[in-house]
Amino acid sequence: MKRGIQGKLVVQGASPEPFESFVPHPLPPEPPIEFSPGLLDLMEKANLALGRLDGLARLLPDLQLFLYFYVRKEAVLSSQIEGTQSSLSDLLLFESKEVPGVPLNDVEEVSSYVAALQFGLNKLRQDFPMSLRLMRDIHRVLLSKGRGENEEPGEFRKSQNWIGGTRPGNAVYVPPPRDEVVPLMGLLEKFYHEQKGLPVLVKAALLHVQFESIHPFLDGNGRLGRLLITLMLVGDGILVEPLLYLSLYFKQHRAAYYDLLQKVRLEGDWEEWLTFFFTAMLETAQQAVNTAHQVLKLFGRDRARIDKLGRIRGSAILLHNLLQERPYLSIPAASKQLHLSQPAVTKAMKALQQLGIVDESSGRAWKRVFVYSTYLKIMTEGTERPAREKRGTD
Repeated sequence: MKRGIQGKLVVQGASPEPFESFVPHPLPPEPPIEFSPGLLDLMEKANLALGRLDGLARLLPDLQLFLYFYVRKEAVLSSQIEGTQSSLSDLLLFESKEVPGVPLNDVEEVSSYVAALQFGLNKLRQDFPMSLRLMRDIHRVLLSKGRGENEEPGEFRKSQNWIGGTRPGNAVYVPPPRDEVVPLMGLLEKFYHEQKGLPVLVKAALLHVQFESIHPFLDGNGRLGRLLITLMLVGDGILVEPLLYLSLYFKQHRAAYYDLLQKVRLEGDWEEWLTFFFTAMLETAQQAVNTAHQVLKLFGRDRARIDKLGRIRGSAILLHNLLQERPYLSIPAASKQLHLSQPAVTKAMKALQQLGIVDESSGRAWKRVFVYSTYLKIMTEGTERPAREKRGTD
């Protein structure tokens, strides 16, 4: 259903270049959303897929290992949407104290996303409610490093921002004026807490559009808006652990994602947005389950091959276990972590290399770095470093 514009346009600026900023109507939409049989069926399929993912989390032998990579994969993808050049490999190398081949600010920015998500999850598990205060606190962590650290972290904006273009006058979208931000965010918080009977997926979909339309911070809105989806799913009990992230789907369908946000604002087509959002949930949950199964199968297959080794079997198993946590690994780092001599680790690493489990990735004769190649390939799918392009407005 096309309801017409879902807000009001406010003219700002003086001649010769005034511009219009968009002030969204409060949620829920009016008239109410029409849930066709097809839309209801899609929502049910998405809920079932999330249920299977949540059930898998309870069966994984090392849940924290999967969370470690899923959180970092989401951080990379969400940041790539906004124009950073870091890949998941870059982040892992950065965290392993190796130097990535990208601007340091990019990697620090992604690392801050990881910290922000973990901060938010910890607060929710301490029974902090989803609130404007929590959003500001998460935002403060999100922009603690990188290019956004001078963009008023943790504070709602006190000046006008815009998306696309070089100024409000030629922007693709101009969010509400600064004096509308706090009242609009207050209404968003009220909607979240008062809509108890609304399905969680619907509430998350509506809140995401509203948050992105308000764009309450000077920077980091896109990343925080996507991060809040995961936090809502965990906070509202849909997922026990944060194993679902939508940024890969949003990255792969970036043009449609932005077009649909604008279509909701200008035409009120919430049903088309919900179709997109539920599809993203469904496909992402299915992909997460498939990835987990692939990794478990790989670990089992490689362990069976290691079990056939001779005297170095024990140290090779220890090394294999460590590579699951740190797929980029040097001999000195492995020796220190495992409390084994460097000659013992060198022999074990050579055995894994001969089995085709690890590859030498640095190309150096000294300070060599080895990588658990197949494992990393599974986990990094879709996070390859993008071609350099102009950084977007977040």
